[in-house]
Amino acid sequence: MGQEEIQCCEENLVHTGAVRRVRELLPPDERLYDLAELFKIFGDSTRVKILYALLEGELCVCDIASLMEVTQSAVSHQLRVLKNSKLVKFRREGKTVYYSLADSHVIQILDQGMEHVLEPV
Repeated sequence: MGQEEIQCCEENLVHTGAVRRVRELLPPDERLYDLAELFKIFGDSTRVKILYALLEGELCVCDIASLMEVTQSAVSHQLRVLKNSKLVKFRREGKTVYYSLADSHVIQILDQGMEHVLEPV
């Protein structure tokens, strides 16, 4: 599959009305920065795998470590990142901490992402 050439305007003509309209509709830079940071979290396949595992229900760190064949320390680190990004939540039962997806938005993000990846080119 070859790389397609990027198409550019043949003449330098800015459509000021369109630019003004879009500029007014763009979210503030701070919101766009927050969104970009959220997408960075999904840029790590280990974190995505943890999120997919949690689609099936809540799991403790031991369960996730066993499933992924990594150390509990490695899982704990990734869960901390996911928790700080409000993608997972936890509950404590005695000495065991169970993790689950924070809300339905996380499921929607994963579903939409997978749907996009599976689209034929």
